[in-house]
Amino acid sequence: MIIFVEDRALVVDGYKSKFTNVGETLMRMPSDEFDGWIESCSQAERASVEAFLIGQCEDPQKKISAIRRYMNVPIVALFENRSLEQLIWYFRQGVDDVVSKPVHFDELLIRIACIKKRSLSTQPKDEGKAITVYFDGRDPEIRGEPIMLPRRERRILEYLASINGRRVTKAQIFGAIYGIFDEHIDENVVESHISKLRKKLRKFIGYDPIESKRYLGYRLQPEAVAISRMVPEKLSA
Repeated sequence: MIIFVEDRALVVDGYKSKFTNVGETLMRMPSDEFDGWIESCSQAERASVEAFLIGQCEDPQKKISAIRRYMNVPIVALFENRSLEQLIWYFRQGVDDVVSKPVHFDELLIRIACIKKRSLSTQPKDEGKAITVYFDGRDPEIRGEPIMLPRRERRILEYLASINGRRVTKAQIFGAIYGIFDEHIDENVVESHISKLRKKLRKFIGYDPIESKRYLGYRLQPEAVAISRMVPEKLSA
């Protein structure tokens, strides 16, 4: 989920359907809701956020500072009437990138992916590993060959890889992929995505590396399928 801190609903609405069409959730957070939310949000809510877009809002300095205090995710500022002074100001507040509007949604996604890539901690590849999972927008590789996955399926695989074999429920996966605020999508859609992902992995690997148990949830089996990962520092800690 990408959160757009913006007081004008029409600005976010212009992007929302485009993000949805490529499998990404974009949520608007107005100024009067943001401050209270970021102070009280749960760990599950924080884990569901991939990035922040900062638009027109009250006291952006305070909001950027709060994001940095609680989360380690990309922050991209969007502003109109570009000026050198404003650009420098945003960078000094701690954002990762600054763009002037209008900007295409694809450019925003690419900029976010590039920020993630720069923050990655690279582990040496083990050629004997079956799956290589990246966290910078690239498709995973199976035995060195890329496997193209829809964005939702790739995000589920990344999430399961990031939690080091721990078991998670359908609700936890839903929160991480869609964001817990999305009340218009049925939580059961996770089962459909995981079913399709498992079939593809089984086809390329020869068996299903995702273990599921009723009432207990899902886990990616690190002991069954070795995973060579390039993981963000916040996940590898």
